Amino acid sequence: MRSIFGIVGLLVVFAVVGVLVKKQIGAVQEIKVPAVSGAPAASSSTEPGANVQQQSQQIQQQYKATVDAAVQQPRAMPDEK
Repeated sequence: MRSIFGIVGLLVVFAVVGVLVKKQIGAVQEIKVPAVSGAPAASSSTEPGANVQQQSQQIQQQYKATVDAAVQQPRAMPDEK
């Protein structure tokens, strides 16, 4: 009886993981479809007429600027007690 519950539990876990993987794959495919069809990238600040290399460089520059800005912000210091 205990082994039956173990097997049923394992099947339930596999079913849940399968559903989550299917949703994740569907979400990734939805993101990739506009980029293939020639639509502008997800970031609206990239130039629509730019080629893939230029868009990639623009995204890298935006990411670097965002990271630099985050690094420059001072951390909140905890109150000393």
